[in-house]
Amino acid sequence: MSKKKDKITYVDDGRTVADMSGVSSGFRLSKGKYRPAPKAKDVWKTYWNAVRMMFVPMLVVVCAIIIIYMLLSVAFLLM
Repeated sequence: MSKKKDKITYVDDGRTVADMSGVSSGFRLSKGKYRPAPKAKDVWKTYWNAVRMMFVPMLVVVCAIIIIYMLLSVAFLLM
């Protein structure tokens, strides 16, 4: 009653963890193909989408900090 295990196949693309060869000033190397750097409009769009996604959680955390500060201030004022 031995169970047959699936063999795990690892794919190595030859890069190390700290490979910085894809970082350059004008283009990116991706498996030997030329890929132009993203345009400023694309970068801005990505940035704004990330900011918009995190706006509500940030607002909740800031409001929670303000409420805790107010409660502690009132508590120490009344002592």
